[in-house]
Amino acid sequence: MSRPDARTLIDTVLDRGSWTSWDAPPADPAVPGSSYAEELAVARAKSGYDEAVVTGEGLLDGRRVAVVASEFSFMAGSIGVAAAERITLAVERAARERLPLLAAPASGGTRMQEGATAFVQMVKITAAVQEHRAAGLPHVVYLRHPTTGGVLASWGSLGHVTAAEPGALIGFLGPRVFESLHGYPFPEGVQVAENLYRHGLIDAVVSAADARDVAIRALSVLSADTAGLVRGAAPEEDLRPVEAWEAITRSRRDDRPGVRSLLKLAATDVTPLNGTGVGENEPGLLLALARFGDAPAVVLGQDRHRQRSSSPLGPAGLRVARRGMRLAAELGLPLVTVIDTAGAALSKAAEEGGLAGEIARCLADLVTLPAPTVCLLLGEGAGGAALALLPADRVLCAQHAWLSPLPPEGASAILYRSTDFAPEIAQAQRVRATDLRRSGVVDRIVPEVPDAAYEHRAFCERVGRALEYEIVGLLAQDRDTRLAARRARFRNLGLPS
Repeated sequence: MSRPDARTLIDTVLDRGSWTSWDAPPADPAVPGSSYAEELAVARAKSGYDEAVVTGEGLLDGRRVAVVASEFSFMAGSIGVAAAERITLAVERAARERLPLLAAPASGGTRMQEGATAFVQMVKITAAVQEHRAAGLPHVVYLRHPTTGGVLASWGSLGHVTAAEPGALIGFLGPRVFESLHGYPFPEGVQVAENLYRHGLIDAVVSAADARDVAIRALSVLSADTAGLVRGAAPEEDLRPVEAWEAITRSRRDDRPGVRSLLKLAATDVTPLNGTGVGENEPGLLLALARFGDAPAVVLGQDRHRQRSSSPLGPAGLRVARRGMRLAAELGLPLVTVIDTAGAALSKAAEEGGLAGEIARCLADLVTLPAPTVCLLLGEGAGGAALALLPADRVLCAQHAWLSPLPPEGASAILYRSTDFAPEIAQAQRVRATDLRRSGVVDRIVPEVPDAAYEHRAFCERVGRALEYEIVGLLAQDRDTRLAARRARFRNLGLPS
C-alpha cells in the first residue's frame, strides 16, 4: 500500500499553497566522524529530509493551523533530542499564537542511538501538548503507519479527536521487538487501526484525503467563534394535552426519531467520536461534535434503538459520556445531553463495572461543568441512566418524553406486586413533560405535531432550533452567574417557593 510522506500528507490535508515551514536547521547531536553521524548523513541524503519531523503552519479550509508531521523514511521516524526540540518549539508556538494543532505521527519511537536522553524527551513534548490543551486549544491527531513506542505513548495519544490511516500498525511495543524478546510473534490483528477503532481507542479510520474533511468538520466545532452569535426568536409552544400513559406509549415507538435522526436532520458539521479513548466502547451512547444552526456543541446522546438491539446502557457508556464532558470543559464548548433510555443495564457485568459509581461521577461532573449545558429529554427517561445526563443549565423536553425513577411497570411492581397499575402510577408520579415543567425540572417543551414518529424531519428541525436558541442564550451569560444559577436550581428543586 502506498502511503504519503510528510510533505505529500501536508499538501493533501492543507489548502493548496498555504504551507509555511517553521523549521530551522537541527543541531547535530552526533559526534563528528562517528557511526551515528554517518547514519544521519545517509538518512538526510536518502530521504530528502533533515530530521524525522517537519513543523509549520498552513490553512485548513481557510483556518490557520499548526502542523507537526513525522517522516518515517528518516531513521524510522525516531525521535531524538533535535526532533523533540523541533516538536516542542512548534507546539509552544502554536499555543502562543492560539492555533489549533494538527499532529501526524509515524514513528518507531525513541531514537536508540541517543539512548536515555532521547527517551526522556517525550516528557517535554507531552508537557508542551498539555499546556496547549490547557489553553483551550484543539489538538487533532492522525496516526500513520506505523506509530509505536514513546511517540504513541506521548503526543500520539493526546488528541481531542484522533483518526488513523487504514491498516496502520499502531501499538506500544513493535511486533518485531516483541518477537525478539519473547521468541514468538505478537497476535495478528491487534495492533491495527481498525481493531483500535473497534475498541474505542480512536475515533475514525480514514485516508489522508478524508482526514482533511474530518479535521475541517472537527475544527468547525472545536474552534468555533461564538462571540458573534445572535439569538433568534423564542421557539413557540403549541401543545395538545396528552395523558401520561399515552406519552409513554408514544415514546416507545420503534419508528420514533432518536438521537441519530436528530443529528442527521437538524445538525451540521457532525463528527462522530468513538468510545472512551481508553479501550471501551458502547453503541448505546453516542458522542459527537456538531452544530445546531450556528451554535457549536459536544453532543452526548443515549441511543435507545441500539440499547434495545445490543445491550442496555452500562458503565462503559457513562465513561464515554464523561469523555464528552471533559472535552466540553477543556475547550469551553457548549454540551448537549440527550436522554432517551429505558434504563441502565441490570447485570453482573454492569455491577462489577461500577455502574452506580459512574452514574454518580456523571452527575458530579455535569452539575459542576464550567461549560454551558443543555439537556434534551427526547423520549424515554427511566432511572439512573437518565438522571446521569440531566443536571444542565437548561432542560428541554419533547412533548411525549418523560422522566421517572423507574419505568412505570417497575414502580407498579414495587407498590402492588403487579405491573397492571403502570398507567395509574405514571399519572400519579407526574412524569410527563407538562408536569416536569410545572415542577421546575423542565424549562421548555418542544411540540410534537401530532407525534414525532409522524414528522421526523419537522420535529428534529424544531428541536434543533430550540437547542440553538438555548445554547446562544447561555453563551451570552456570565459563567459564574450561570454556574450559580444551575446549582441553585437543583439545590432548591421541589422545595416550597
